[in-house]
Amino acid sequence: MATIGFHCAHEQVAPSQLLSDVVHAEAAGFGAALCSDSLSPWTTRQGQAGHAWSWLGAALARTSLSFGVLTTPGQRYHPAVLAQAMGTLGQMFPGRFWASLGSGQAINEHVTGGGWPRKELRERRLVECVDAIRLLLAGEEVSHDGLVAIDRARVWSRPDASPPLLGSVLTEETAHWHARWAEGLVTVAQPHERLQAITAAYRRAGGRGWLALLVHLSWAPTEDEAIAVAMENWAAGVFGPPLLLDVETAEGFDELSRHVTERDVRRVVRVSADPEQHVDWIRAYLELGFDEVYLHFVGPGQHHFIDAFSTDVLPAFTDEPEEGSAHAPE
Repeated sequence: MATIGFHCAHEQVAPSQLLSDVVHAEAAGFGAALCSDSLSPWTTRQGQAGHAWSWLGAALARTSLSFGVLTTPGQRYHPAVLAQAMGTLGQMFPGRFWASLGSGQAINEHVTGGGWPRKELRERRLVECVDAIRLLLAGEEVSHDGLVAIDRARVWSRPDASPPLLGSVLTEETAHWHARWAEGLVTVAQPHERLQAITAAYRRAGGRGWLALLVHLSWAPTEDEAIAVAMENWAAGVFGPPLLLDVETAEGFDELSRHVTERDVRRVVRVSADPEQHVDWIRAYLELGFDEVYLHFVGPGQHHFIDAFSTDVLPAFTDEPEEGSAHAPE
């Protein structure tokens, strides 16, 4: 059975409300959840950035969903700190937590004051962190001198099975790179030919595990309302690398977004007032080979979106026979 998940965007919704939203989403029929991990919103208009790891404990306790988190080790988070957080959630909620690791964005990482490394250095740092996190979750003491420094770290509270570590990717090159270590792949909706190229590059390089897709969307009772929501809340989302990775402040994205057009936004946000159109878009992504599709409604109020999709979208994906969990250990 296809997994249609709910994306918890900390940049848009206050943590207390987002907790209510994900409880609502589970009751409405969403089958899993994914959450961002940002220190800053993408624009000042969004105005939120709750701490993902504090929030995840509450969300896992209040629901029975599996949860993934999109996070970055190596700068804002030392790998030993992340490994401890992963170990605690994995021990408290066995089999329900996983993390997708990427090399990050300056908007969240520059605050350490250590400078923003070049992309190739960030990728090398990521691999060092992944190796360390895996050893720590296996109960080993880790010391390391490289792009990150670790001195005799050990994680004492751990799950019986370590949470899966997936790779967060935007391009073919990164997918190829992450295939060396990842237990699955998470990417964001793009034109189908680019998604096919990304997943093919991952598999060709030996990439294993499940494939997850994050889809930005805007729905409202009318088309005019739907595009207005997208323009107001996700104009900054049109920018890809290197701007996406290198702009350091929400104010910077505000300035860049001043000249974004409706056509620009429709390239990155699935905008429609017609639930059947959203069903068709989601089905097409599943046909590309994605095991899980996480829906991100880009507006600040999630309630009406959840109810509408519960009635008019999610039932289209509940009739297929279940073939087992995509999260089963390999």
